[in-house]
Amino acid sequence: MKKSDFIKCVAKKTGMSQADCSKCLDAMIECITGALKKGDSVSLIGFGTFSVKKRAARQGRNPRTGETIQIKAAKVPSFKAGKALKDAVN
Repeated sequence: MKKSDFIKCVAKKTGMSQADCSKCLDAMIECITGALKKGDSVSLIGFGTFSVKKRAARQGRNPRTGETIQIKAAKVPSFKAGKALKDAVN
């Protein structure tokens, strides 16, 4: 499902216009991104939790040349599905 398909689905279920649903989705993504940038986590009960995890520096290998390279430490976004979402999928 693409973003446009998702917006159409939400608009159909809520009776809102697609333009309003698009604004809401963009605002939601912006709020989640802002919270993660600050280091906060976002919990949506029944859906899941968005958080930031730290990935340590490590050695990797260039697959083309086989040479060893150093991969920098990084912060990566993470999502852990909630129980209700897991149950709905299974």
